[in-house]
Formats: sequence, C-alpha cells, structure tokens
Amino acid sequence: MSLNRVGIDAGGTLVKVAYSRDGELHYRKFPSRYLAEAAAWVKEYVPEAAVCATGGKAEWLQSMFAPEQCSILPEFTATCSGVQHLLSLTKNPPESYILTNVGTGTSIHYVEKDTQIRIGGTGVGGGTMMGLAALLTGVDDFSQMVEAAAKGKRSIVDLLVQDIYEGSTPPIIGDLTASNFGKIPLGKGDGVSREDMLAAVVGLVGETVATTSIFASGQYGTSDIVYIGSTFADNPVLQEAVAGYTRFKEANPLFVEHGEYSGAIGALLACQS
Repeated sequence: MSLNRVGIDAGGTLVKVAYSRDGELHYRKFPSRYLAEAAAWVKEYVPEAAVCATGGKAEWLQSMFAPEQCSILPEFTATCSGVQHLLSLTKNPPESYILTNVGTGTSIHYVEKDTQIRIGGTGVGGGTMMGLAALLTGVDDFSQMVEAAAKGKRSIVDLLVQDIYEGSTPPIIGDLTASNFGKIPLGKGDGVSREDMLAAVVGLVGETVATTSIFASGQYGTSDIVYIGSTFADNPVLQEAVAGYTRFKEANPLFVEHGEYSGAIGALLACQS
C-alpha cells in the first residue's frame, strides 16, 4: 500500500482530510479546535507524507509540520479543482456552473472548464444556522438540530404570501415566504415548538443561499448550480429547502457526493502534480 500524499482543508469549523489508499479516496474530519490532533494523526498514520493544506487555518497547520513537508494551495483554487474532479466522476457533468460553497459562511463562484471567478458570497451559512439555533432554542449540536428541524413546520413561524392575502387571491404563489420569522412580531408565535423554530432557521439559511446563487446564475447565463459544503452533509432539511427554491426559479441544483471535501481533494491533487 502506498499512501504518501495528503490534502487538508483547515477551515473555520472543520478540518477535512483527503488521502488516497489502494486507488480510492478516503476522508476524515476533525473539529477545527482539534487542528493539532489532525496534524498528529497525519504524522502518525503517514509520517513521510507530502502534505498540501488549504483553508483559513492552512498557515497555522503548516507550522505544525517540517517546512519542506507541507505546502499551501489557495482555498478557492483548491475547492474548484476538487469539485471539478468530483464532477468528472458523474454522468454528464456541466461545462459551466455556479459553485456555491456553504461552510461557516457562503462563497459563490462561476466555474467554466479550468477557470473560476469568485462572484462574492454572504455571511449567511452554517455558522448562522448553528448560531441562531443555539440562541433561539439552546440546541448547539448539529445532528440534534437537523433531526429536530425535520419534525418542525416553517409555516408556524414564517409569514407566507397567502397569509398576507388572506381572503383574496395572491398575485404570486401563496406558499412562498413573504417574511422569514414574520409571524412572530404579529403576535402569532404562541405555541411555536422548538422543532418549528429550527425548521424556520434552516429555511432562512436555505432560501438566502439559494436566492443569492440564482441571481449569480442569471448574471453568468448558466442554469446549473453546484452546492457543496459541510453544512449540507447529513442535512436533508437544508438540501430540500435549497433544491426546492432553486427549481422554483427554474435553475438546476446539483449536490455532489463528498462535496464538503472538495478543498481537501483539490489540495491532494496539487500534491500529486
């Protein structure tokens, strides 16, 4: 077995590791507060490995290795390279697309072949989702938040178009969100459960991410939007919210398997070049 190259995406919330073994990609993740433990795992498991790091904590991670052992690849370059690799493994990958990376915050790019342009982003992302969840309900565990949100009803918390046009025909689809959390200031928040509140939090993040991405797709003339990031991992509630709104706006949402490891994969590929 040959295992002498490792890609690491040291982000603000998670440290994601990609490595090749027996011709297949394998993955590990650590909370960012355990950055030293992630470095120690690499040193123990593959002590002679060439390491390529990316992400906001890449320089800090690099300091934990010998200078000649760990190189750094710019985050956006690594992420786009990793996504391109993952898409190449799928049927009929898009030639151009909007890439929306939802981690702690959200970064949006236009990708065509080997060219990527960063369009912008939003501070609304996974950090927003977990922060609001903790503030509003006390739930600060990702898995518990997702499980609870799946049982809630956003319509208990969010003001819908049909609520505003009650008794008459609305000019647009009635079950669209008119105002996230809009029923609370109207005194209609009695009986709101923790699950309802968390469903509304996920919906707010999902619709914000999708709306921003859809505007970007119109600007660059592509209907394909590739959504990646740790916030989507094991989070069907967010995926459904994003996919539903994206399709409503006649764009095509794509969720790539292992997409949250795109940065680490891109770093790994750079180690191989």
